[in-house]
Amino acid sequence: MELKEQLKEIKTQLRLSMNGAVSQSMREKGLVYKLNFGVELPRIKSIASAYGKDHALAQALWKEDIRECKILAGLLQPVDSFLPEIADIWVENIRNIEIAELTCMNLFQHLPYAPAKSFHWIAAEDEYTQVCGFLTIARLLMKKGDMNERVENEFLDQAISAFLSGSYHVRNAALTAIRRFMQHSEENAFQVCRRVEGMGDSSSETERLLYNLVKEEVAL
Repeated sequence: MELKEQLKEIKTQLRLSMNGAVSQSMREKGLVYKLNFGVELPRIKSIASAYGKDHALAQALWKEDIRECKILAGLLQPVDSFLPEIADIWVENIRNIEIAELTCMNLFQHLPYAPAKSFHWIAAEDEYTQVCGFLTIARLLMKKGDMNERVENEFLDQAISAFLSGSYHVRNAALTAIRRFMQHSEENAFQVCRRVEGMGDSSSETERLLYNLVKEEVAL
């Protein structure tokens, strides 16, 4: 089947699976797309399973300004043909938290260059580039939580700074990564505690919040 025909077939399946109530609910929660069919994730995964990994199809789907097409792109993109420069282009194109979370889970965490690329992303100024960086690191920490000392220090510097000065989504993504780091070992948890120990009595509300969140994580 030609690429145009595949795209047409996928869009037909998405239209047949439309859910206006879900789409409306997403808009009310601030998840704005040019086009959103409101198709639920299990159905999107079911559609993806009929195609298999396909670089050309994934790239074409990503270019569509449609929620479901972008989710499908992350599911269908083969890792071996997803070059670092393409990853940067995709990240530049991410403009809401749902696509950031799903693409990190379905694709970015599996990339062989994910550790280096995620650190490049968290150092960026763009909001969703930072979000993708921290969410990818959080995923990597769930699989393999150890870093060398230099990398640990860089990560904690960036994550704490992002929590204290970043946007809402950057702050949440940074906190997710910090929590995953702490959960890996008592030594990791101790390192984070040592960095925030002076924030409990800070005049900054954000510093006090971070201190309390770290304290809660240790108590779990």
